[in-house]
This record gives sequence, C-alpha cells and structure tokens, in this order.
Amino acid sequence: MKFSIQNEINRIVNQLKKEQSPDGSWRYPFETGVATDAYMIILLRTLEINDEDLIKALVERIESKQQGNGAWKLFDDEGEGNVTATVEAYYALLYSGYRKKNDKNMQAAKRRILEMGGIENVHMFAKFMLSLTGQYPWPKFFPIPVEIVLLPPSFPINFWDFSVSGRANLTPIFILADNKYRIKTRRSPDLSDLFVSRCEEDDYWRWLQMDRSFLSYMKQGIKSFIGLPEYIHTTAIHHAKQYMLSRIESDGTFYSYFSSTFLMIFALLSLGYPKSHPIIIKAINGLKSFVCQINGYPHIQYTTANVWNTSLVSYALQEAGMSSTDPVVEKANLYLFSRQHYQYGDWAIHNPYSLPGGWGFSNINTINPDVDDTTASLRAIHKLVMKEPLFRQAWDRGINWLFSMQNDDGGYGAFEKNVNKRILHHIPIQGAEFLLTDPSTADLTGRTLEFFGNFTNLSKQHLAIQRGVEWLLNHQEKNGSWYGRWGICYIYGTWAAVTGMISVGISPKHPAIQKAVKWLLNIQNNDGGWGESCKSDIAKAYVPLGASTLIHTAWALDALIAVFDEPIPEIQAGVQFILQSAERKDWTTSYPTGQGMAGGFYIHYHSYQYIFPLLTLSHYQKKYEIFHV
Repeated sequence: MKFSIQNEINRIVNQLKKEQSPDGSWRYPFETGVATDAYMIILLRTLEINDEDLIKALVERIESKQQGNGAWKLFDDEGEGNVTATVEAYYALLYSGYRKKNDKNMQAAKRRILEMGGIENVHMFAKFMLSLTGQYPWPKFFPIPVEIVLLPPSFPINFWDFSVSGRANLTPIFILADNKYRIKTRRSPDLSDLFVSRCEEDDYWRWLQMDRSFLSYMKQGIKSFIGLPEYIHTTAIHHAKQYMLSRIESDGTFYSYFSSTFLMIFALLSLGYPKSHPIIIKAINGLKSFVCQINGYPHIQYTTANVWNTSLVSYALQEAGMSSTDPVVEKANLYLFSRQHYQYGDWAIHNPYSLPGGWGFSNINTINPDVDDTTASLRAIHKLVMKEPLFRQAWDRGINWLFSMQNDDGGYGAFEKNVNKRILHHIPIQGAEFLLTDPSTADLTGRTLEFFGNFTNLSKQHLAIQRGVEWLLNHQEKNGSWYGRWGICYIYGTWAAVTGMISVGISPKHPAIQKAVKWLLNIQNNDGGWGESCKSDIAKAYVPLGASTLIHTAWALDALIAVFDEPIPEIQAGVQFILQSAERKDWTTSYPTGQGMAGGFYIHYHSYQYIFPLLTLSHYQKKYEIFHV
C-alpha cells in the first residue's frame, strides 16, 4: 500500500502544479447549482443587456441540469426535485426567449412546479426576485422596517446585530420592499399559471405574517429612539443606500457576493438610477467576471473561492513534502500575502480594538475577512515566518486579528464576533438562523484549535485554547458527533473538532474523543468509505448518503488517523477506498460538501477532490510510515 499511497500523492501534486494560475492562485470553481445562472439571465433581460452569447450558453447549462421528471435539484438525493430551483430555472429559460412554454421540457417543468405546490412554495429570496421583476405580489408588510439602520447598538435588536451576510442581502431588500419596486419589460414572461391557489395577497407571504407584533415592536422602538417623521424615513433610505455603495469592491460587486450585488442593482434602480449608470454597469461586469467553465458550460459563481482554494492547496502541498521554496508554493504564498486585509470592515463594529489582518474568501475581497480563510492562509505561510520579515509581519497581524475574533462563549464564528442573538431566529424571515446570525461553530472552533496546536508555540494551557476546547465539549451531540455549519455536515464538524482537540493536547482516550470515534466507525460504509446527505442540515441530524464520497471519506479518515497510533483495519479500508476512487467520475464526485443555508444553498468545491485526499494520505504516510518499512 505504501507505494500506492505515494503514487496517488504524486498524482495529485502533479495535477495541482499543472492547474496553478499565473498569479499563483488556484481558480477552481465554486459551484452552487443553477440559481445564479438563472438570475443572471433574468438580470440581463430586465436591464435589456442583450449579451446573447452568454445568455444562450447559460440556457444550455441550466437545461443540462434538468432531471428526467422536469424538475431541478439542489443535490442528487433530494427526492422529486426542488420547487425553488425549478421555478428559477423555468423563469430564466422563458425570459431568455430561447425556450417556449410549449417545449416538452418546459411543460414537464411546469407540471412538477404545480405538483410541488406551485410558485407560492418557493424560498423567500426567490419571492423577492419574483416580486421585483413583476411576477409576484409584494407583501403589504415587511417584518423589518428600513429605519432599523438608524437604531443605535444599545437597542435590543439593531442593524449591527445581523450577520454581515444578513446585512448585505437585507439592506437592498429594505429599500425595495419599502416602495414595492417592480420592473417588467416587453420580454417578461407570464408566470401566473404557476400559482396553485388564488388567495389574497398576504396569504402568499404566510411566513411573513407569523408575528405582526414583531413589526410593532420594531416600530415602537424606532419611534421611542428617533421618532417617525418623514425626514427620518428619508434619512434611513439614504443610510441604506450609503451602506451598499461604501462596500462595493474594486470589481463593482457589493461585498463580492452575487445575491447582494443582484439586489443592490435593483435597489439602485428603484431609487432612480438609470440602467446605464456607471455603478450599475460596473456591478454587472463584476458579476460577469464570476463566470467559470464547468464541463463545457459557463457557470456564474456566487463568488470566487481563489483565496480559500489557494491557502488550502499551498498547505496541502507542503504537507505532502513540497518545500516552501518550491516555485509553486512560493507563488501561491506571495499571492496570499497580497490578499491580506488592511482595511476595516463591519467586523470592527463588534471588535473595535483590533487592527485589520485577516484574509477573505474571494479574489477581490478587501473588507470582509473570515476566521476560516485566516487560519488557512496562516497555515500556508507558516514556514516562511522565521525567514522572511514581511511574512513575519503578515503572520503577526493575522494572529492578532484571529485572537481578537474569539467569541465570548469561547468558540469561533465565521465573519464577526458575538453576532448570535437567539431572538433573531424568531424574526419571520425564512432561514433567519442561517442568514441573520454568525454563531460559534464546531468546524471553525475545531480548525482554529488545530491551527493553534500545530502551527504556533502557544501553551496548551492558554486561555484561548482552554475556552475553545470547553466550547467543543459542551456542544458535542449525544451520538458523539459535532455539527459543522459550513460543510456537510456532521462528518465535517466531527473531523474538525477531533483533530482540533487532539492538536491542543486532549488525549485520544478522552471520553468525548472516544465517543466521536465510535460514531465515525459506526457510520462507515461497507466499501470502506463515508458519505453524508445534504439532508442532514435540514433534519438537524445525521442522514447517511447511501454511498461514499471521496471528501467525506478523507475527513473521517483524517480524524481517525489523529486518534490512533496504529492503522486499524477501518483506517486501512478507508485508505483503500480513496486509492480505488481517486479518478472515479460519477454523481458522488460532484455531490455538494459545502453549505451556506440549510435547504437552500449548497456548494460543490472543485478543489476538495484534490485537497482533502492529499492531506489525509500525507498524514497517514507521516504517522504510520514505520508500519510500511
């Protein structure tokens, strides 16, 4: 097996070396289904930008993802289809002008939409898109008035209590919902035949009407603090607009996210900006720059993942034995050095005493760093710290920022500090738990501990480490697993928690570790691998996929390798699965292993098929080399 492992390590390393971009980064796709492709068509048609080559190509990609029953899915085992994805795809295909309602595939899609409850059952954000493009009625009431942007941080619920993703997406919606903006063109299709019921307008937004008292509470709070004369309302609109404009990145996108940029464009239109305004044109071109090629089709990424890919690949190559002075690693680390943040972002609202120093996710992100990318980038550059003064400065800035981001509960969230008010889960906004809060999570806490334990000289008794371990011990599931917020799901969280705790000195014999190991061994598949369904994050419980994936197997194996001093048979079986499946191409290869919002947003990271098997095999080889001499 020794030579097979080395051969596979060599194969992956050579593949990664070939696919490095000239700037030193890796630009593997950040694939998220067809929603962004559909919204791009809808945006271009609404603005009457007739980029026919792009529209035709996106139509072909969307159509290539349609299931035999007419539906579209977010993941393979989703059942009979996803109503939101199907409506979005159907709408975009019609709006493109290249597909008609009487086409066979379109008729099949319509049937499935009606069978799944009709257009009324789509996700909240799809309803907003449909409303602002004239296909769906706006609600009479919106649960959060725009004046919330003026409330001081001392108010029990205020604008800065929302997570940065919540602020980015809701701010343009505040403006759009305030004036119930709608825009149609001569090419707009008629989707009225997708409604199953003919209820009153408010009934279409049942989820918004759960608690009118919340709206009253917000308005009373605003009135008591700042009053409600008309000029206050006008000031709030102005502040919301300025919030967006002041967070536009160099490529013209708002926070480098597709959804927030899409909504910002419509919000600016609703405020009187012409379609040809330079800000709008630049934003559209920024979204176009998100295009990548997948299997011969263009895909509009939700964002780019260049920093994330590059930091993980650089670290994995070095774990596989490549020197930090190798030109490939050197170029990668110089790229990462150039992407460290120097500007303050929203994170400073809750963390005002730290200097900037983190890393963000995308290629052009300059103000929205996150804990995950920061630890990943620091891992990548750690061997240069004692040799290169500039990298030492980058390291110190990154470490200081990372320390400052630990939540008061001892865990780590993604983008901000202490942004986890439980009351926000009860705001009648669909997906509020994922959209509006940024809590401590097992995956981020575990990986931060792993970084502290393996890449710094911190004492294992350091308070930051002790508090992180305590958070993990307090949040282990009864079955021994941990829930991973940004991946799928319990295998992901358990891998991060186990490797993190062991790296900071927790004994493999600790009851929590043993409980996790027992769970991992119990869910191993007969073929030696592991696999978890995206349904786990919807069910809030582990749901087996019924098949093994390369990435889930790598995560589970890496956790077990960290625990066992000798390669037990289950580890050997897992390694064999990786070696036998390395170049396999089937539905498990593209199965999403990342998530953004339960039930609505799943990610297939194209880089993961190389990164995590390479890391796991390298860790196996290093730890168990004595058993293969």
